[in-house]
Amino acid sequence: MPTDYSLLVGSTGAIAKSRKTIFDSLQDGPCHLLPSIELEAILKTGLLGLNLNYPLRTRSKVLKTRICEILGYPVPASFKRTQPRFPAQDFDTCIQKSNNLQIWNQEIVPTRRYVIIRLDEHSLVTGVRVVAGETLAELDTTGTLTKKYQAKSREPVAASRLLSQSDSYIVLQAVAQLRSKSLALKERTDRALTFDFSKFLPIADLYMKLLALAGQCLTDPGLDQERNRGAALHHAVCDALDLSDSCDTGACPDIIEQLLEIKLQTAPTIDLGLIAPDDTTPLDFLPEVRHCDVRYAVFYGVIVGTQVRLDYVVLSRGADFFSFFQRFEGKVVNAKLQIPLPRTFFT
Repeated sequence: MPTDYSLLVGSTGAIAKSRKTIFDSLQDGPCHLLPSIELEAILKTGLLGLNLNYPLRTRSKVLKTRICEILGYPVPASFKRTQPRFPAQDFDTCIQKSNNLQIWNQEIVPTRRYVIIRLDEHSLVTGVRVVAGETLAELDTTGTLTKKYQAKSREPVAASRLLSQSDSYIVLQAVAQLRSKSLALKERTDRALTFDFSKFLPIADLYMKLLALAGQCLTDPGLDQERNRGAALHHAVCDALDLSDSCDTGACPDIIEQLLEIKLQTAPTIDLGLIAPDDTTPLDFLPEVRHCDVRYAVFYGVIVGTQVRLDYVVLSRGADFFSFFQRFEGKVVNAKLQIPLPRTFFT
């Protein structure tokens, strides 16, 4: 697992030596996937000041050519109209002279990265951001982007259940490498969050720990306080796993040290967010692991006065999630999307 991602890029980096192209499948080279924060830093170093004062079609080609050179991919004779444009790193490019981001004739993919390039009035690159489609969806104020995934159990839940008997080999291999060292994740503010995988539990052991929460009660902050109710569950789960200092980054999974996403249900419908549990794309911060390898714990509870009593827990790998739960399909939008970017987006 590389710690110095600069060794992957450039004309002499591991990507160049692999002879992979930008059109190769991401699954064929997950070891070369650059986490978004690293991709942003590398592209920013190589693109700031670049002159893109060309006709639109030529401008796009010049940008993509330069990105290939920066990352170490051979420049193709022509850039195919693939989705995304850079499959090997799972990102599209958008060039902006204003804060009104426009995306034509394709849906926003929550797990896909979007490299957004800001130009000044002279068409010089002055800013670079790499964001996930999930982040762009949060900026959309019109509600026209991909609808969040939802699901419900196929039958009424009347007992706790472990749906997956073991973790994927991919997870076991990745965690074995992480046990000997901590995983540090950087934020755009350069603040480092450190996660310790030494207490990582196999899914069967994790289930027994979570099962101990059945019968316990959480303080109910009110009918319209789902976020605070979820925070109370997060704290209770961390205590049960002896991870009281675990940080919720706001992205999937909720508890990184256990690759665990948690849901609290006092109603049948489960809100899954913009990423389906069985999605096979890699986690941005840990490319060796896919979203479908994340463990999902769905707690079913009942509101009793001013408390929520936890009755049952259903634990599953993302890959097995829809063997028990019924998927509600998301909405797809295939039109021009306009997303206003915050003034501080590139700062």
